Amino acid sequence: MALSSHVQELRKKHQHLSELVESEQRSPGSDTIRIADLKKQKLRLKEQIERLTH
Repeated sequence: MALSSHVQELRKKHQHLSELVESEQRSPGSDTIRIADLKKQKLRLKEQIERLTH
């Protein structure tokens, strides 16, 4: 897999996690542990994207 397509795939996953976080936060009785876990996953992806693009 070329680096650019790998980075693009990571960005798609990051966007998907962003949407999941927003959805969870809007839900009544949302699971704060799940939201925190999703945010950590997002951060790891963001850091990985940063490493690969800089």
